[in-house]
This record gives sequence, C-alpha cells and structure tokens, in this order.
Amino acid sequence: MSEAADRLAEVQGHIDDAAKRAQREASEICLIAVSKTHDAQAIRPLIAAGQRHFGENRVQEAAAKWPELRAETPGIMLHLIGQLQSNKAEEAVALFDAIHSVDRSSLVQALAKACAKAGRQPQLFVQVNIGDEEQKGGCGVAGLPRLLAEAKDAGLTIDGLMAIPPADIEPAPFFALLDELAERHALPLRSMGMSGDYESAVMLGATHVRVGRALFGERG
Repeated sequence: MSEAADRLAEVQGHIDDAAKRAQREASEICLIAVSKTHDAQAIRPLIAAGQRHFGENRVQEAAAKWPELRAETPGIMLHLIGQLQSNKAEEAVALFDAIHSVDRSSLVQALAKACAKAGRQPQLFVQVNIGDEEQKGGCGVAGLPRLLAEAKDAGLTIDGLMAIPPADIEPAPFFALLDELAERHALPLRSMGMSGDYESAVMLGATHVRVGRALFGERG
C-alpha cells in the first residue's frame, strides 16, 4: 500500500472504532480530506486510495486545481469549508457540492440568488461560532434561529450545522452543543471534528469530519 493509502486506512479505522463505541454505523460518517494548500500531485495518491470527498478553503484555489482532477476521476465531491465572500457565491455554487460556512444574512441572499440562477443547490451548513470567539466566522448561537428562518424564506434548504471549537480547550462540550442545536432545529447533519479531535466528534454525533494533517502529513 502507498503511504496515502496507509494514512487513509488508519483514519478510517479510528472513525470505525469511534462509531462502534458510540453504537453508530461508520457508514453514517463522511470523511472529508482537507486538501487546502496541497497541489494536485499531493492529492492524487489519496484519490488513488479511494478517497472521494475533499475540502477546500478558497474558491480560487479550488477552481485552479479541481477541474482537472475531477475530469480524471468522476465521483469526487468538493466541500467548501472556509469563509465565503458574498461576491464569490455564484462561483462557489457552480464548483462545490457542499458549502459548510453559511454564516450571515448577506451570504444567504447571495447564495439564494446564485442557486436560482444555476438551477442547483449544494448541500448547505450554517457555521456556528460555537465558542463565541471574535476572531472566528460563524453565526452566534443566539442568532441561529433567525438565520435559519432567513434561509428558509430565501428558498434555501439548510442540511446541517458546522463548528470549529476554540483551540486548546476540550472540544467535547462544544461538539455536544452543536449536536443539541442541530437536533433542536431538526437538521440531520453535523460537520465537526478535525485531525486532533475527530474521534471525539464522531462519538458526539458528527456526520462529517474534516481531516487534513492526519491524511496529508505535516505541511512543509
């Protein structure tokens, strides 16, 4: 097996174990390989190993490398996991299968217009600023009901919630809170957990985990 295949098997094994401990089916959890800053040469071995879901932070970076990779391998699903500027909404709707960072009214309106124009809607997650951190994007917990209502009024379907817990703090309570918020609003999907904490996220209800370092190794 290649090094990429070994890493993928290891991460998938940890997901399987965490799901089993939580009495969940591992098939319920989507592993997103965070390919931001990695070039096509670094991504191809993971594709060859069977990985099909990939996450990017920037529309421009994704547009530069993914059309060729998707032409080589049908069935790849692209997730936008970084902040999205409203003026990039049309390009994002055309390129991505899921957008995990819906976080404000202006973006809801821009996405609604872009989806109507394109005749398609990616899977959408509202990003929640779960730790109420000034430096992070995301809708505040208190503002979540209003933003969900605005999205519904605009004709958008919100499928789930996404969060990034504060660094250097035990993430489990934040994962549990996101799971509770998703349950409260009858949203089936929870995008939470990264390389250092995805097992905990799986045990607390994650349906999508975003893993970069554990799959690609440390950046140079």
